[in-house]
Amino acid sequence: MNITRATINNNRTALVLVIVLIIAGLQAYKNLPRAYDPGFVIRVAKVITHFPGASPERVEQLITDKLEKVIQEIPELDFVKSTSRTGISIITVSIQESYTNMRPIWDNLRRKIESAAKDMPDGVIGPEVNDEFGDVFGIVVTLTGPEFTYAELKDIADQARDEFLRVPEVAKVEIYGAQEERIFIEYNNARLSELGLSPTQLMQMLENRNIVVPGGAITLDMERIELEPSGNFESVDDIRHTIVSIPGSNNVVYLEDIATVKRGYVDPASSKVHSSGQQALGLGLSMREGGNNIRMGEQVQEVLNYLNQTYPIGIDFNVINFSPKEVEDKVNDFVSNLIQAVLVVAAVMLVALGPRTGLIVASLIPMSMISAMLVMSFFDIGLDQISLAALIIALGMLVDNGIVMAESIMVQMNNGKKPVEAAIDSASELRVPLLTSSLTTAAAFLPIYLAESAVGEFTASLFLVVTITLLCSWLLSMTLIPLLCVQFLKPKKESTDYNRGFYQRYRELLTWVLKHRVISLAATAVLFAVVMSGFKYVPKIFFPPSDRLYFKTELELPLGTAIERTEAIIKELEAFITEEMKINGARTEGVISWISHIGTGGPRFVLQHSPEPASPNYAMMVINTTSSDAIGGMIDKLDSYAFDNFPDLQITSRRIESGVSITNPVEIRLYGKETDQLFSLVEQLKAEMAQINGLKNISDDWGQRIKKLKVVINQSRALRVGATSQDIAISLQSGLSGLELTQYREGEDAIPVLLRSVEADRQDIDKLETLSVYIQSTGESVTLKQVADIEVVWEPAQILRRDGLKTVSVGAQLTPGMTAAEGFAQLQPWLDEHSHRWPAGYRYELGGEAESSGKANQSIGEKLPMAAFLILILLVAQFNSLRKPAIILATIPLGMIGVIIGLLTAQSFFGFMTLLGVISLAGIVINNAIVLLERIKYEIDDNGLSAQEAIIVAAQRRLRPILLTTATTVLGMIPLYLGGGEMWEPMAVAIIAGLLFSTILTLGLVPVLYSLFYRVKY
Repeated sequence: MNITRATINNNRTALVLVIVLIIAGLQAYKNLPRAYDPGFVIRVAKVITHFPGASPERVEQLITDKLEKVIQEIPELDFVKSTSRTGISIITVSIQESYTNMRPIWDNLRRKIESAAKDMPDGVIGPEVNDEFGDVFGIVVTLTGPEFTYAELKDIADQARDEFLRVPEVAKVEIYGAQEERIFIEYNNARLSELGLSPTQLMQMLENRNIVVPGGAITLDMERIELEPSGNFESVDDIRHTIVSIPGSNNVVYLEDIATVKRGYVDPASSKVHSSGQQALGLGLSMREGGNNIRMGEQVQEVLNYLNQTYPIGIDFNVINFSPKEVEDKVNDFVSNLIQAVLVVAAVMLVALGPRTGLIVASLIPMSMISAMLVMSFFDIGLDQISLAALIIALGMLVDNGIVMAESIMVQMNNGKKPVEAAIDSASELRVPLLTSSLTTAAAFLPIYLAESAVGEFTASLFLVVTITLLCSWLLSMTLIPLLCVQFLKPKKESTDYNRGFYQRYRELLTWVLKHRVISLAATAVLFAVVMSGFKYVPKIFFPPSDRLYFKTELELPLGTAIERTEAIIKELEAFITEEMKINGARTEGVISWISHIGTGGPRFVLQHSPEPASPNYAMMVINTTSSDAIGGMIDKLDSYAFDNFPDLQITSRRIESGVSITNPVEIRLYGKETDQLFSLVEQLKAEMAQINGLKNISDDWGQRIKKLKVVINQSRALRVGATSQDIAISLQSGLSGLELTQYREGEDAIPVLLRSVEADRQDIDKLETLSVYIQSTGESVTLKQVADIEVVWEPAQILRRDGLKTVSVGAQLTPGMTAAEGFAQLQPWLDEHSHRWPAGYRYELGGEAESSGKANQSIGEKLPMAAFLILILLVAQFNSLRKPAIILATIPLGMIGVIIGLLTAQSFFGFMTLLGVISLAGIVINNAIVLLERIKYEIDDNGLSAQEAIIVAAQRRLRPILLTTATTVLGMIPLYLGGGEMWEPMAVAIIAGLLFSTILTLGLVPVLYSLFYRVKY
């Protein structure tokens, strides 16, 4: 079936189908989901196990090691790393990036953890598997109320969470910074000893008093009545008025007579949240799978308006992160770039081809875009910066189909053919070459789609969108363009004269080049070698930071630091931000608002952020600014203030990543068995890194050793007084951190009741030796000094392992102007020289950007042979020749000449997106070469020209289409270059500069290579 003939013969039907296509495409565009980035699967889960009181070494031996061994049995495992701290084991399970269906893998992980849990020692809490580590909470709202207590704010936050959960697009709402309530019974150590009361006796009395036990039932005639005895605590006063029997006497007292009963919060707090300097609670909202980000934003905004009207003055809901607005702005920017590119290309068509032909070719652009979006909706491809950039990339290539088709029809009509005949003959001639060109271009992007890596997954829509757009363009070039040409094009009385003007000058130049083939090829080879030698001067940046209007600051104090100290530093930093950086009447550019997560890494507010585990020495701030350009200066200002005022603080401020999250751009992992030997190598590595200009904040992830008070029980002395190890442990717990006695139930909440000594006893280390140890068997008490000795010991704050081996990661941040690639390049010789002298079993690995880019490049490189094979098969099938594909493939690498010159001239960098530009450039080169070689064949076979004349005539006749393709692609890239941000700028530069040079190659070198391969002499 000839679709071109069918379209022309059924023009009314075709017109209706075009109208339907436009309406359906516009509706699809309206309904397509929007996102900032396309995202990727988080293949990480955490296994958390608590072992209260155990040292890092005991946690490693008794918990971490056992769990790691069963985790390593998972066949899909990539690597497992663990952190063993005092009282807690955190194991991170990472799955190979070739797997996308994580549910069966996490189910298998849970089964293995459950089987290993049976062998855990007594006192272990857990282990628990958290496989929802990848949930993104794109909207973060803070709740502030200076005049309200944490409990009152928590009640309001719970009510707000219920409102947000009613929003159809919201899947989950988490509350951050909430302080758990406690009822504290604080006693004086001497007073309790005087009365002969022990914590265990108090626990039994309170448990016996605070009961919820059925009292049975009684039957009266035909009715049965339940009995409910009172006894449970109805208020805090009930706890105060609990009657306590004094051992050894008949006396009783109220609990409040011997202890202070008060309501408070967990002390010390596990985490806190500040909102622009105020105490706050945070609410994180995540979108349901497949939801619409923009629609969720509208619905959440309605709820926020309702909440602000509902609650009294003083209660404020402040939006800190609002991804729907980001998404809308990003999509609108790219759509604007796309529209500008379309208008520029259409203008070029009108000027170069004239009004009629120009409008016909220009109509292909919106029709192809609309058709592509309709098809994208069937494949669940949304609008984000990757898919929209793919549309811009495809713009120049899709116009090529229309230009070549319209040009061919117009030439044949000028030569005397009837419009219908010219259209059908042109379609028959170009159908296969244009399809081959589109498929080879799509095949060039195939390795990105097939790459088994997070980066490949992140950019996979490039292949799909480019392929869909080019195939839609090809189909419309076979149907709509011939139809419009038949209807509106008129034959010109004068055909194009290829023997004068620009065509004649090109003919003369090409003839000279063909006569001096050796000189031409030698000059090209020398130019290629010289320019490639300059590639080392092009900076290498895998993914630049994003241009979002906020940045994050991570603060880390030495392990063992109290959360109160961490919060105090945060308050000072917040005061500095308020005074020196926050916008006000006099300062129009700076910080708008911020959120501080103290003791935790907060929610995953963007996909690229990987929250750190909870730790009192850690804090993370997300700071909103007025513009992306101002962020660099604010980072320097904040870091300088912290460096000058807090010597023990490690501060890391950086923009949000564009691709995969990387903690340290330059990072080296050292593996070994013995901690002392390992740290000897670490210190040598740190000293070498300190010598490299451009590296800053050099640190390792183990931190400093911390001190610990070890209570060494003297069993013989304890046995003489009748004290057991359990008596001593319970007395220490109740005297210091607190011993849970019972629970006070208030509504739906169960609030633990804790017994602990008064603050004066808890905070005074001199009173530790005189702490009363209560002997359960006799009811007597002795001082701690009588049964135990207290020693100060130093131990690692944490033990980190990777795949079962102790691992220390030494990382560094970069100063402005420095790249990670340069840092690794300067460090690599030292590593190569010294690692050979390390003891057996000690080795290193590159982490940071080198590892991330290496994995991504390797995953794409593994699929390149498949793409090369497909391109080769398509070219061989197109020409039924081996020499012609060889000509085309030989010209592709030479496009790097223009790419490198362009990057050096524009002072840009080579990264992953630049690589995509090179691939796109290769596709355009292949397109142009295919059409040119096909024309040479046509001139020889159909027009009967000699090979010498056919090469020159074919080049002349393809001169205008190739130049128009170059012009439309280059001009179409300019909006992306100017408005796409740092991420897309190098790709646009690569395509613009590379294509300008590749056009010269196609018009000059391809004819030269053809004459050589086919022995055509001039």
